[in-house]
Amino acid sequence: MIEIEDLRMHFGAVKAVDGLTLTVPQGELFAFLGPNGAGKTTTIRMMTGLLQPMQGTVRLCGHDMAREPLKAKAVLGYVPDVAVFYDKLTPLEFMRFIADIFAMDRARARDGTGRLFDQFALWEHANDQIESLSHGTRQRLAIASALVHDPEVIVIDEPMVGLDPIHARIVKDELKARSEAGATVFMSTHLLNIAEELADRIGIILRGRMVAMGTVDEVRAQARDVQGPLERVFLSMVKADDEQARLARAAALPESRPRGHDDDDDTGNPFAKAS
Repeated sequence: MIEIEDLRMHFGAVKAVDGLTLTVPQGELFAFLGPNGAGKTTTIRMMTGLLQPMQGTVRLCGHDMAREPLKAKAVLGYVPDVAVFYDKLTPLEFMRFIADIFAMDRARARDGTGRLFDQFALWEHANDQIESLSHGTRQRLAIASALVHDPEVIVIDEPMVGLDPIHARIVKDELKARSEAGATVFMSTHLLNIAEELADRIGIILRGRMVAMGTVDEVRAQARDVQGPLERVFLSMVKADDEQARLARAAALPESRPRGHDDDDDTGNPFAKAS
């Protein structure tokens, strides 16, 4: 389970995350949607303990990320939008390293690695240095390493980056199977068709605030009954938010000062009084 309460992070005048409250129950696959700059990655960094929030709490399976970071991270599998590796290691060495971090016994780590390498077609690269791997292969390795300890909470940012259609299907099936088996999956993506296909619920964040949340049908209703695919609903919300922000900026501009008789004569000459 993921519990987020009144989460806030500001960067100067920019409210990247502005009072976000959200609960994702056990076994749910939740899709987190929003345009660039909406606050998705900042939220995820606070959820995973990479960024300390200005205000608010994050709890993973009841463990407060600020007060019990080791316990919270022990139940977490995290795939960032850009995975970071020790590039001189091989995939097998990297998986052993991750297994050691989570204090997995050797037999369990070996079995989990073998299953995931079979599933994500990683055996042919098992002994190559990671620096030599393609972007798609590195992404598959990042996902495998996040899943090897069977986490109760999976947070994944743009899971399909660099994947071909075959491996994208494998990853989608694995995430859905994990949630159906009881894991809580929090997925941030720009691919709205994937969110519509996989998610039990979706949330749309704009300018740091959650503006819609629920099933696809519930979000359609919140979007003033916009019909059609999720893409159309999403774009209508983004357009409405942009228009609202434009009007707010216009209202904040100082009004133009009309010229009056205190400033010029009846002819409109501003220098008349000086003559």
